[in-house]
Order: sequence, then structure tokens, then C-alpha cells
Amino acid sequence: MELCVALDLPSAEENLALATSLKEYNIWIKVGFRAYIRDGKPFIEALKKINPEFKIFLDLKLYDIPNTMADAAEEIAKLGVNMFNIHASAGSIAMKTVMERLSSYKNRPLVLAVTALTSFDEENFSSIYEKGINEKAEQFAKMSYENGLDGVVCSAFESRAIKDATSTDFLTLCPGIRPFGEDAGDQQRVATLELAKEEGVDFPVIGRPIYRDENPAIKVENILKIIEKKN
Repeated sequence: MELCVALDLPSAEENLALATSLKEYNIWIKVGFRAYIRDGKPFIEALKKINPEFKIFLDLKLYDIPNTMADAAEEIAKLGVNMFNIHASAGSIAMKTVMERLSSYKNRPLVLAVTALTSFDEENFSSIYEKGINEKAEQFAKMSYENGLDGVVCSAFESRAIKDATSTDFLTLCPGIRPFGEDAGDQQRVATLELAKEEGVDFPVIGRPIYRDENPAIKVENILKIIEKKN
């Protein structure tokens, strides 16, 4: 399990200050829509300067026609990030096209597929996808695995079933982790860090519980202690 800290603050200055406060930790950093649209490639470069060992997850959730997704994936690979994601509902052809386009890159980024956003509850999810979250998440995960992706974005509650349906090496990245039972906010399916460990989550994504803490570095240190603790 490797911690991924979400940089979801309102400005580049605040996000970089948070990253600087965590520079002694070789962790994953999630850069999302707002930060990347506003701050772009220079922001990625600034993070690398703070700590060259930071691993960057670019959370843009690509969803378009296959060739457009592959074009975007190739540009993402050129940024030097370590991981990005696409929407599984873009389908098998889009997945294959993306992975084929990246096959020539020696150190390509990991590619994950979003199964069900953790903001969904059962009723709203099934109104769109016509199946329950668990069933559809597993279906999307199998599709992603069969088309050569490295893993999926899912909730911690689906992680174990997805690995059972695919492979123990198939990665699960899970937002909505509240390490010490913090407020769920706009997430519907949240889990503690202990549950995430039990469910075999590879990347717990934690944002608000860290950046809203009075001392984010101490909060990260306490989280890492739980991650590193032997079961």
C-alpha cells in the first residue's frame, strides 16, 4: 500500500505549500482537474523540484473517442507523470487504443480505469448504468484487466472483489479514504484506512483529512505508520 495525497486546494500556492510541507516523504501526489487546468505543466515541474521522488498521479479521467483519448494519453506520458486514469465506460476499443499508443514508451505511466465514482450512491448509479455499483465495477474491472490496463479506480469496498475477479497484481486506487473516521463530505462510499488495508487497496487517496489538519506532515506520518504496520 502506498499513500496518495490529493492536492485539491484552491490555488497553486496553497498546493505547493502543502507539497513542500510533505517533501520528506516519498509519496504519491494526486493532481486533479482544477489544479491541472489552472496550473498546467509548470505545476507538475514545480512538484518534481520540491521532491524528485514524488510520484505524480494525474487525475483527469479521460473520456472521449478512442483516438482522441490515445492522443491525450501520449501527451500525458510526455509530461513524465507516473500514473493517470481514463473512464472504463469509454469501452474496450478506447482502452486498447490507449494502451497500444503507449506501448512504445519505455517507462510509460500506469493507466487506471475509473469504475464507479465514489460520489455515487446505489440509486443514482443504477439510474445511469442500469446495474448496481458492485456488479458494474467488477464488470468494468474485468474489461480493464483484459485490455491491458494496470488497475482501476474504485471504492475500498470493491477492491477485494475486483482483485478476486482479475489478479492480486491488478491495482486498486481508492478515493474516499478517511483514515481516522473523518467527515465524509461529498463522498458516499468512504472507508477507514484499516478497512482499506483489509480489502487489499494499493493506493489510498487522502485529501481533506490531510490538508485540513493543523499539521499535515504529522497527519501523513500517522497515516504512514498505519500503512507500514504489519497485520
